[in-house]
Amino acid sequence: MYLVIPGRHQLITQFQFEYLSSLIKNGLYHVKDVDGKELQINEPVEAIIFPVTSANHSNTRRNPLPFYLRAISIEAMAAELNVPVYIYGIDDVGSLSNFASYTLKRIKHESDGKFDCTAQNSLIICSTPVLKLYQSLGFNILPAELSDVTNWKYHSLMPWDIVEQIAASAKWDEDESIKAAMHHSSYNVWKKYGVGEKVKLLFTDHMIGSDGDLTETRDYNVYVRQMDDIAELKYHDTSSYVQPGRIGDIGCAVGSWMKLACKDERLRESDFYGIEVSRHLYQICQQRKENGEFQNPFLFFSQKNAVTGLVYEQGSMNTIHTSSLTHEIESYGSREDLLKFIKNRYEELAPGGVWINRDVVGPKNKGQEIYLWLNDGDGNNADPFMQFGDRNELSHFLQSLSTYARFLRFAKDFRKKEGYIVKFEEVTIENKLYIKTSLRNASEFLSRKDYTDNWESEMHETFCFWDFEEWKAQLSAINFTIHSSSHSFRNEWIVNNRWKGKAELYSMTENQLAQVDYPETTMILIGVK
Repeated sequence: MYLVIPGRHQLITQFQFEYLSSLIKNGLYHVKDVDGKELQINEPVEAIIFPVTSANHSNTRRNPLPFYLRAISIEAMAAELNVPVYIYGIDDVGSLSNFASYTLKRIKHESDGKFDCTAQNSLIICSTPVLKLYQSLGFNILPAELSDVTNWKYHSLMPWDIVEQIAASAKWDEDESIKAAMHHSSYNVWKKYGVGEKVKLLFTDHMIGSDGDLTETRDYNVYVRQMDDIAELKYHDTSSYVQPGRIGDIGCAVGSWMKLACKDERLRESDFYGIEVSRHLYQICQQRKENGEFQNPFLFFSQKNAVTGLVYEQGSMNTIHTSSLTHEIESYGSREDLLKFIKNRYEELAPGGVWINRDVVGPKNKGQEIYLWLNDGDGNNADPFMQFGDRNELSHFLQSLSTYARFLRFAKDFRKKEGYIVKFEEVTIENKLYIKTSLRNASEFLSRKDYTDNWESEMHETFCFWDFEEWKAQLSAINFTIHSSSHSFRNEWIVNNRWKGKAELYSMTENQLAQVDYPETTMILIGVK
């Protein structure tokens, strides 16, 4: 009889070890299942199988340990049992109603058919609601820590309970209650590889979700295409400022900028270090590297959060590049997070090193009162506040709206969760309708109005919180010297393809409207240490 223990297995508890030891030593005849039924199985335990779920996830709050560390811990514990133990990684495939069936099929596949686990030859050990998936397949369930399945009460700490205790403990490795609850195999792995400290950072990180992403509403297929499409433009804008040596790209997305940098003959002797916090994008970077898409082999990717601390050794980097990142820190984190990010980059640079930050920027005089004309004839003016459960349906609807109607939807959705209010009023001057608002609000709308594919995600992001002079002042306050080539500018392609004929900006001077230029969109800010 096989014992199958599905789970993420971030650590092994002392209870789990004693539970398995008892089943092996005393047999299965008088063992009761999760419903209290005595199984009366005469067969001995032939093998124990650990399907480790979310094996392709690591460095996230939900899955802090990579698969290999989880496997090391299980293998070390298994050496103390008297039956063979087998470990198989099961990739995360999202929420599947038939995940139990998928897991069993993966075990069969990974074991080359050695283990075809059925309700006749296997028992499932599970104490979470996942057990219901295996029950539906006819398996008997051994409850382990679970004392009452009707109310999900437990008589022993679950592994995740201990993970949370570690995250909350000042010195987890000296906490006797934690040490007693963990099996020493897991304790040794956690201590040796510094996992406890990593867990503390992950659990205190308020920007990143439990699965390692800034936002759950981004369509990554669209996002990846956009990153690749504009990579050459971004590299052209920044390449002349890159110093050879140790070159880092923080928020490297899918590695598009680094791919071009690796081709640059001037940088052929350099080492490249890509940092990406999003689990999904980090995995794409790793896959691209395996595919041989980067010419320089001295390229290393890491999944880290550059806000919570240094991602490079202090004083080690000649160039740090960031693109379209700093506004996301302000958007999904806080002003404190952004200031911490700036300071961290200064600390990581070697003397004379440069931080090249290419990002959106707010307009000069962003508090100025603006009269915004918006085209109401370039689409329909149906109820702009209609709700859709499907992202694609919402995108198609938004694309069908006129620029004016889309602004009304923007004003309702923009940073609503963050408590931001888009103040505006509609005024009619000489039979023409205008939106009276601040230049900042007008710029936020213009910069965002065409991002309908990822509308829900984009509505969390702010572009115009600092103008260029404010950005320079913040870097100077950290002791950066501002490179003379730093500048802000207006993307004329955006003006010609997205704004002209759609929107016009006016100011009121002596009771007369005077047209004003479209705002700046982009900055290249170079801080020198």
